[in-house]
Amino acid sequence: MLPADGLCAFHSLYCDGIIEIEARETSLIATFSKPAFVLALLAGTAMAAPARAQSAAEGQKLAFDRGKGNCLTCHAIKGGDLPGTIGPELTGLKAKYSRDELIAIVTDETKRNPQTVMPPFGRNRILSEKEIDAVVDFLQTL
Repeated sequence: MLPADGLCAFHSLYCDGIIEIEARETSLIATFSKPAFVLALLAGTAMAAPARAQSAAEGQKLAFDRGKGNCLTCHAIKGGDLPGTIGPELTGLKAKYSRDELIAIVTDETKRNPQTVMPPFGRNRILSEKEIDAVVDFLQTL
């Protein structure tokens, strides 16, 4: 089963005439009608994984950096030294939150929870959008 965002992407490809669908008794068969698109899609996917891994490594550096992200001041994080206990342990975040939710939390958790003590890293420009993306890439590996 595709996740909701996967279904939307699939529907978009169908509407653009890139995927053709054939109904059979027990299943639907999808075929790509534009082979060049398939090659471009596969090339983009192959390049995205190493970029995401590099971004996650940069995000870990930011999260552990006591002068920048400083996540360890409040959170226990696997691989981090001297963690704090003010915030929850950061584990299993990909299963608990979508990428957009994690970006919103790091950018400005006060919008979701006005009583939080978590700094609004984006709103206060502690971290740039690119740095927040990198931290979220890292958080999704936990």
